[in-house]
Amino acid sequence: MSNPSELLNDFKNALNGYTIRELLELHPTLSQRTAQRWINQLVARGQLISIGKARARRYCLAAAPPSEKIFPANIPLSPDSLDILAYVDKPVTERKPVGYQIDFLDSYVPNQTFYLTLPLRNQLQKMGDLGPNKLAGTYERNILGRLLVDLSWASSQLEGNTYSLLDTQRLIEHGKIAHGKGAIETQMILNHKSAIELLINTKDTIFFNRYTFLNLHSALSENLLANPADEGRIRQQAVEINKSVFHPLAIPQQIEEMFDLLLTKASQIQNPFEQAFFVMVHIPYLQPFIDVNKRTSRLAANISLIRHNLCPLTFLGVTEKAYTKSILGIYELTRIELLRDLFIWSYERSTQEYIAIKQTLTEPDPLRLRYREIIKKIIHDVVTNPEDDSLLIIQDQVNKHVEMVDRENVQALINDELRRLHEGTLARYHLRLSEFVRWRKKQKN
Repeated sequence: MSNPSELLNDFKNALNGYTIRELLELHPTLSQRTAQRWINQLVARGQLISIGKARARRYCLAAAPPSEKIFPANIPLSPDSLDILAYVDKPVTERKPVGYQIDFLDSYVPNQTFYLTLPLRNQLQKMGDLGPNKLAGTYERNILGRLLVDLSWASSQLEGNTYSLLDTQRLIEHGKIAHGKGAIETQMILNHKSAIELLINTKDTIFFNRYTFLNLHSALSENLLANPADEGRIRQQAVEINKSVFHPLAIPQQIEEMFDLLLTKASQIQNPFEQAFFVMVHIPYLQPFIDVNKRTSRLAANISLIRHNLCPLTFLGVTEKAYTKSILGIYELTRIELLRDLFIWSYERSTQEYIAIKQTLTEPDPLRLRYREIIKKIIHDVVTNPEDDSLLIIQDQVNKHVEMVDRENVQALINDELRRLHEGTLARYHLRLSEFVRWRKKQKN
């Protein structure tokens, strides 16, 4: 046990809580001094409450820890993240106004600076590896079709969109506008669809360059900006961040320079997850566009994942409040820990969704596909000739029509098919029920 957050887990299933003595019995290697210090920190954060006095004092899980009002309890937060959350959760008047910190981007050296540690990068790689199917064939169509709906819905929700997942699917797949929804919400969903299709259809040519990002922004912002000339164009005026004390760069020339530097550094990052997280941090922080910056960063995070045949990041389950607080930590403190915890949890959730899809799909057996007609003919011959030795029929036909390297496996396939043969599969082999019954009777005898 290395921090108070781990100690907090002990209280989640303890209705009556613990005394210090009981905690020390649970963790013999934990010193009383450390346990008391951690308990005090958890009480100060509002995550634990104390009941009783002196030796009889017990500590229990608070009914609704402040962080869990914003971050669901199943999203683990590090102590650093809790510190960020405590700061950005203060009223705006209690937070210090701050401008764009050029050194935040300047000091990042691709492949030397890492926001994601090596263990985290390895963990994400294991999560995101789609296995031997990769993104190909039927699997690709199902994965990318699901991505269109999931990412369009979840990313739009983070902007306050009230379309349901089912309504989003109907709009994307059938063009059906949900009853009672405004034009802005509908346009936002359709723009996500166009932007994701841009990433999918040009996945071999998209990259971390101006062309990709400007066109991605143009697709996401179509018909949503006050001035259509701002679609896909670096902003030419100052912007303010709602409910934040952060003031982005205002001089167009500086914005252009930092945008080019951002893309140069992003394009040099070799690890796809570090690359994805880097743009999720720096695109919103720079605010290169008049609006729709966070949406652009969320879709841009998928560029490296799609290019490396990794599971996409959909943001399913991420709440608007949790995401907003995480971004405020970037804006006002240039600290990435809270967004990093959210990124890791969100990616794990995304992979679980797509693993479930994968489990419902089966790739056709290549041998069964290649020798499909031969297998059907042999099974027909075996069943319609019940008096003959079925093994001899199979061996003779396999030797005539199947390449030597495949013969043993094809013969095993035929035997499996014969064992599974029933009245619901007879038409496949051009068999009548009477022929099947006669063959089965002969087999039993």
